[in-house]
Amino acid sequence: MSDHLQITTAVGAFDALCGGSPGDQPVLLLHGFPQASTEWGHVVGALGRAGFHAVAPDQRGYSPGVRPDEVGDYRMDDLVADVLAIADELGWSRFDLVGHDWGAAVGWHTAAEHPDRIRTLTAVSAPHPAAIAAAYREDEDQHLRSQYIAVFKERSAEKRLLADNAAALRQLFEYRVPPSHIEDYVTRLSEPGAMTAALNWYRATRWNVAPDPVSVPTMFVWGTEDVAFGSTAALACGKWVTGGYRFEMLEDVSHWVPEEAPDALTALLLDHLR
Repeated sequence: MSDHLQITTAVGAFDALCGGSPGDQPVLLLHGFPQASTEWGHVVGALGRAGFHAVAPDQRGYSPGVRPDEVGDYRMDDLVADVLAIADELGWSRFDLVGHDWGAAVGWHTAAEHPDRIRTLTAVSAPHPAAIAAAYREDEDQHLRSQYIAVFKERSAEKRLLADNAAALRQLFEYRVPPSHIEDYVTRLSEPGAMTAALNWYRATRWNVAPDPVSVPTMFVWGTEDVAFGSTAALACGKWVTGGYRFEMLEDVSHWVPEEAPDALTALLLDHLR
């Protein structure tokens, strides 16, 4: 079980799921696109029962209380600042950080830029941005896998994803995500401005640069059936971690690890966080 929480910061109020008790070991979990804190529901509950204070916020653009209109408001600097603001409001001077997909990208940047705040990093599905960039340049397979990014940046992307009862949005999940979660995501992203805000993460990438190597203990979890990130980037990820590094490969698991393999991911997290 997980509870609902609202975290008020200078930029607005973030909605969140939480498990465990304040004072327990703090863990912040960041979702990806096109999801929300819902994707962490199972993991948050399991961590809470295991003695952690786990909090999974709906990030910038996904929380109605923090949904700016401009593309420039979704730069990585702002996303990282949100992580620190949420942690500050929770009273966390140092915490474990877990991220999936875009949440993993934010995690890589946060851990690289603020190692004094991050005890450990767990990145799920998305390798270090520099590893992705190198694979995009050098590996034709990754170049092809990444073509969806240009599609998401197009002005027509919102309409295309939400047309016909969000048929294209639903197809992204490859029948790997619980139907109740998909309905939740469709409902959320059908709110006025919500899909545009989510896509603005992609549109703002022109302002982002790859982070430095990460010095904190890091675990990277990747499913072999991931359609977005291939083995070239996944296997090279460790080159961008100077601290302790652990690579976990989940056979026959897709991009949607937290929802497709929640028990396996939780077991890995409990081992890594202790």
